[in-house]
Amino acid sequence: MKDLNELFLEQLADLYDAEKQLVKALPKMADAASSSELGSGFREHLDQTEGHVERLEEIFEMLDKPAKGKKCEAMEGLIAEAKEMMEEAEENVKDAALIAAAQKVEHYEIASYGCLRTWADLLEMDQASTLLQETLDEEKETDEKLTDLAGRINVEAREDREDMESSGRERRGGARKAGKSAKSR
Repeated sequence: MKDLNELFLEQLADLYDAEKQLVKALPKMADAASSSELGSGFREHLDQTEGHVERLEEIFEMLDKPAKGKKCEAMEGLIAEAKEMMEEAEENVKDAALIAAAQKVEHYEIASYGCLRTWADLLEMDQASTLLQETLDEEKETDEKLTDLAGRINVEAREDREDMESSGRERRGGARKAGKSAKSR
């Protein structure tokens, strides 16, 4: 890359691929969610993400460039991590894990869109900057919604664990008492 314009185009292609990967991953995350609110949030974000892809295509068109992605290794890794978390997490913490994975994705996108918007401003690409800012605002809003949802779901995951531990202690305590009763006879 020789200049900011080339960097902008390369990162635009990277983000285009990232969003397309996310379009494929979000339905799986929605299906894996136990919370109906989380599942519907993922489906809502899928609709938004499809709009993000369209905005990026508009920017490519403005620049007279084909809308072509460059493999986004970062998103591939984030999605792989999310898949691993979905497979390994116990049911009572799966939603908390999904939120953590989704927020990692959102933070990556927020950073990426923020950089692209700043570069568009510097390159005097006003229409591109406006489109990138719209998406950046939506990504921040999604992150805030996930944070709010995490406030409830993380507490539920903790309480489920405490309930399981407490019932385990009661069972072990009951077994010890039964054992003592049997010995005293």
